[in-house]
Amino acid sequence: MVPVPKPQWPGPWWKMTVPVPNSTAESWALPEPELERSPCLVGIIPIVYYSVLLGLGLPVNILTAVALSRLATRTKKSSYWYLLALTTSDILTQVFIIFVGFILQTAILARAVPSAFIHTVTVLEFTANHASTWVTVLLTVDRYVALCHPLRYRAVSYPRRTRRIIAAVFAAALATGIPFYWWLDMWRDADPPTALDTALKWLHCVTIYFLPCSIFLATNSIIIRKLKRRRRAGGGRTTALLLAVTTVFVVLWAPRTIVTMCHLYVASVRRDWRVHLALDIANMVAMLNTSLNFFLYCFVSQTFRRTVGEVLRGHPRPVPRRGRGHFPPPALKALKLLGSTAL
Repeated sequence: MVPVPKPQWPGPWWKMTVPVPNSTAESWALPEPELERSPCLVGIIPIVYYSVLLGLGLPVNILTAVALSRLATRTKKSSYWYLLALTTSDILTQVFIIFVGFILQTAILARAVPSAFIHTVTVLEFTANHASTWVTVLLTVDRYVALCHPLRYRAVSYPRRTRRIIAAVFAAALATGIPFYWWLDMWRDADPPTALDTALKWLHCVTIYFLPCSIFLATNSIIIRKLKRRRRAGGGRTTALLLAVTTVFVVLWAPRTIVTMCHLYVASVRRDWRVHLALDIANMVAMLNTSLNFFLYCFVSQTFRRTVGEVLRGHPRPVPRRGRGHFPPPALKALKLLGSTAL
């Protein structure tokens, strides 16, 4: 992040005197200077990194949203609506966290904005972040039901119900984001952190990492075990994709979670330059997650690549009939689609 300036005295330290209260005679004492904060060692690297990430990731996510909206409208499949909701939440995350929270508020305005505005933006940042995480949880559960309970999946999965579930998740994300109105950046926490700071940091880690990872681990383990037992065609590729999805999420969000725990119980970001540096790097790694989905979809799904081509050309491409062998069986097609979801 941007280096925090050290406090500057208005004059030489020996001229700085303050009156001591409750004294029968006028007496003077030197003020106690604030302990030196940990320096920021990354310089302008985060500014360049987030600017490039926003400049490349935002157009790519908008392209992804347009392509997925076409597929959702054309096929009426619930899985495309979940992918569209995930892309929308990633766009909101890039706008509120990367652009407003970092580039505009921190780098350009240097936090010269009203306190109420800062706290309101913080609520929107966590709302977008929670929505992105928990829409991914919905995708994982949807994949589990589709592969392990296909008959039930056909009965409960339809667009109107899916849109209601997505709306409920976004509403819950807003509700869970409101407590973070009182959130302080880790380099602004008290040293040691107060009870409120500690509670909010734990709530953040549980909501963003610990609970979602537990769900991913449970559902993906069941899916992998059932795929091995049934020995389906394409099961090996799908299993590899499921492991890749879990690995991507764990790798990208683990550093921030670890640094948060270290900040609470090992060394404060305000005082230890190593924790400060680790936090800056962890934030950059976590935000990379908002721009990877497009490339994973393109790698896995031929249907998505074809639709992206239609969007870029500006006109739809005729879709071959099912009887000509251009499409895989429905079960395998659903398997590829749901297995390609990035976290």
